Amino acid sequence: MDAVLDDGIPLAEVLTQAGRVQAVVSQVRGAMLAPENRKTPPRFFTGDVMGLTGLDKNAMDVAIRKRALPVGKLGVGNRREFTLEELQAWVRHYRAEALRPTGAQAVTIAVANFKGGVTKTTTALTLAQGLSLRGHRVLVIDTDPQGSLTTLFGILPDTEVRRDDTMLPLVEGAQDSLRYAVRPTYWKGIDLVAAAPLLFGAEFELSGRMVMDAGFQYWRVLELGLRELRRDYDVIIMDTPPALSYMTINVLMAADGILMPLPPNALDFASSAQFWQLFGDLTARLPAAQGKRFDFISILPTRVETTDAAGSTVREWMAAAYAERLLPVEIPKSAAAGAASANFGTVYDEAVGTSRTVRRATDAADRLADAIGVHCVKAWRRQLARGVAA
Repeated sequence: MDAVLDDGIPLAEVLTQAGRVQAVVSQVRGAMLAPENRKTPPRFFTGDVMGLTGLDKNAMDVAIRKRALPVGKLGVGNRREFTLEELQAWVRHYRAEALRPTGAQAVTIAVANFKGGVTKTTTALTLAQGLSLRGHRVLVIDTDPQGSLTTLFGILPDTEVRRDDTMLPLVEGAQDSLRYAVRPTYWKGIDLVAAAPLLFGAEFELSGRMVMDAGFQYWRVLELGLRELRRDYDVIIMDTPPALSYMTINVLMAADGILMPLPPNALDFASSAQFWQLFGDLTARLPAAQGKRFDFISILPTRVETTDAAGSTVREWMAAAYAERLLPVEIPKSAAAGAASANFGTVYDEAVGTSRTVRRATDAADRLADAIGVHCVKAWRRQLARGVAA
């Protein structure tokens, strides 16, 4: 006997389900990021300072005795602890040659990929933290209406982000500089331009302005909005939506460098080819943008499992396709990174120096920050050679 068929799932049920899921997400995120649970940076120890400055123990002890730099405080087990600001003071002193030189401006970096789930947003924040630990002042811009990067900073996009905290007034033409939206974060040395669902309206605003003004260069809105801020920061990192939209084009055209997180997965690899092809096709239609040059384009293998045979094959494809643009750094798929993500954070948010598992995870993040730091130094040198004035 045939089973009685129902009438299927009505659209109203889909909307009801969306409401239920959103309610649970809001409840979990609200509990994790409640005022009493606001994010704070981790503590750092003598080994962390030595690792970032290149000092050995004797040199570190001598510097502490001189007290010219913050000496921290003695904590549990007589271990010397340093705050984030104290660590940064040491790094800026001993790594001065790697900092932005006088006369140069911020290097702008777009973190971009079509696909979701490639750790794009986590990579953006991890890179910002790693560069901050190396003494750089960083501005992070969230251009994804989902506000995932904003959430990682401990800010609730739905309730704690207003219109004027986002790029929207700049996109609308109500502001000509993005300075109005910059806010400090829990991580000293990193400022944020937040995102929220209302930023979905940016696509309509840009298309509307194109209709009203035939000469409107929609792809330059963000570039022009950042001009003033480039004097205030060493690096500006921009997280993008997982789509090649008007906003993404804005970010890419405002960038000096592009960083693409790419898991060694066949579908993700194929999607990356589509990304570059579409980006090339779109920019070819922008005659005024043909002089655009990038200081670097880097591909970062993420979610790498060394025991995955299929992944090893795809990594070979990536090396063949991207050659020197494939970074000599791999971000492993790790329990430490998974735990940090579940807590709306990164591996740097964990207790640095206290866990061997976390330390292994941060080693890869450190190598990424060092690699991008080298690109930044080269970009600053090019700026000075071209006579760019800060």
